[in-house]
Amino acid sequence: MNIMKHVLKTTSLALCAGLMAAPVVPAVLPLHAAHAASAADAQVQEPIKSLYAALERVQAKGSGSFEQRSQMLAPAIDHAYDIEAVLASSIGPRYAGLSDDQKQTLLTTFRQFTIARYVSSFKPGSDARFTIDPTVTPSPVGNDRIVVTHIGSSDDPSGTEINYVMRSGAKGWRIVDVLLNAHISQVAAQRADFSSALSGGNVQKLTNLLQKKIKTFSEE
Repeated sequence: MNIMKHVLKTTSLALCAGLMAAPVVPAVLPLHAAHAASAADAQVQEPIKSLYAALERVQAKGSGSFEQRSQMLAPAIDHAYDIEAVLASSIGPRYAGLSDDQKQTLLTTFRQFTIARYVSSFKPGSDARFTIDPTVTPSPVGNDRIVVTHIGSSDDPSGTEINYVMRSGAKGWRIVDVLLNAHISQVAAQRADFSSALSGGNVQKLTNLLQKKIKTFSEE
């Protein structure tokens, strides 16, 4: 499933308000604690802000050919994503058994695939609008964090909810999964797609699949 491909075509979810049994008094954080939380959230959000800024440049009219826009976006992808973590999760347990050369070949191709998918989805003049919720939420798994965002249009700014699962590592906070409408995991979708290609340990078959997808993206 190509999550980003269908972002602008997905109808935004309506929020249903429930009745509260009793009034809730909001907790008030000390000023220094609120500032610390705000600064911590900003660090988690920064890669997403950089990614969205790059996507705005990529979708601008006159931003160039597919290759030029790919080169424009590549640094933001490298900064925002932990590409190897996403690839390893998308392949599953088989990834640990691959040789270093096989991992490097797949990693190079998967990076190109990730860039090409974004460039294909946000064409010049597509007018996508990006918003990021101010508060970062904890992930139910481990110490990951979730950055809630919306990608819409001038007619529907709220658009579709696209959330990013962020993990802290040696290079800071990086994306390790993308969730469409808050729950459809891109990693899980890719794992289903990749597993058949890797049956029997055929790494070249998966590499060929990714290269074929890259070619298709570049021609759209």
